[in-house]
Amino acid sequence: MWSIWSAGLITGLALILAIGAQNAFVLRQGLRREHVGMVVVLCIASDAILILGGTFGIGALVSGVPAALIILKWGGAAYLAWWAARCFAAAHRPSSLTAEAPRSRGPVLATTLAVTYLNPHVYLDTVVLLGGLANQYGNDARWVFAAGAVVGSAVWFPALGYGARALSEVLSSPRTWRAVDLATGVVMLAFAINLVLSDPAVEPVTATPTRPSAPGRPSRASGWRSCRCRRTAWSGYG
Repeated sequence: MWSIWSAGLITGLALILAIGAQNAFVLRQGLRREHVGMVVVLCIASDAILILGGTFGIGALVSGVPAALIILKWGGAAYLAWWAARCFAAAHRPSSLTAEAPRSRGPVLATTLAVTYLNPHVYLDTVVLLGGLANQYGNDARWVFAAGAVVGSAVWFPALGYGARALSEVLSSPRTWRAVDLATGVVMLAFAINLVLSDPAVEPVTATPTRPSAPGRPSRASGWRSCRCRRTAWSGYG
């Protein structure tokens, strides 16, 4: 379970570390020291809702359409590979996160919700990708993976918001983000390869109970099962 939780944590962090509108906004609030707590809590709560909702929703889809797990496997691998290529390309033209002018609580709240829920990449990363990856681990372990991804958000956003002023010089350096993009690309490519080589977890099928037969007379199904067990035992010992 620890390895599954760690996989969720690393995947979640690798996706969040990419430079985007949400990170830029959280950094700006941290540099200005205005409404940082509200912004951080909203970002963490939003990620948790989307990740857990994606894990549950994708799980319900897989239960109704088992072939969806295979589609999600190859689709997730393709998306991870595309993300890795995007990170490697960004490493050749590194950018930096900069701060903007401060605003009041109302616009800050609206902007936080906008950069979170109006960004299509947020849904691809949390609902589709993380939800699909989580369900590769089966019905129970998927929540362990999702919990690791949520912890990644809970670690990153406070670190970015409250540590922005102390790390402003480092985070504003294109060289720093070149290293971040390269590391993120390597992690995403590794997970894509691992996803292709792994088999989706299959939940055990519950046996259908047979109708009881008349007293003193074994049923055909139970007799067949006992014969199968004896044959398996005999063939196993040679």
